[in-house]
Amino acid sequence: MLARGRPLARVGPVCTDPGHRRRGYGAAVAAAACQRALDDGAPELLLYGDRDNATSNALYVRLGFEHLEDRTTLRFVARP
Repeated sequence: MLARGRPLARVGPVCTDPGHRRRGYGAAVAAAACQRALDDGAPELLLYGDRDNATSNALYVRLGFEHLEDRTTLRFVARP
């Protein structure tokens, strides 16, 4: 995708090892990645999240993301 002639930046997936969650590591890394993309000239950031993950969705809202739409991704696998 292009916005005003410049490529968009995509952030994700963001995942923290279960033994290190709830300490702000994922939030810090996600925030730094977003800021870096903006500093590098990205006019917009794109993030795909899991609508059933309230914890990550709350983080994304704190980072300034807003929900635009729901999508379903299907993968077709050949049967043996």
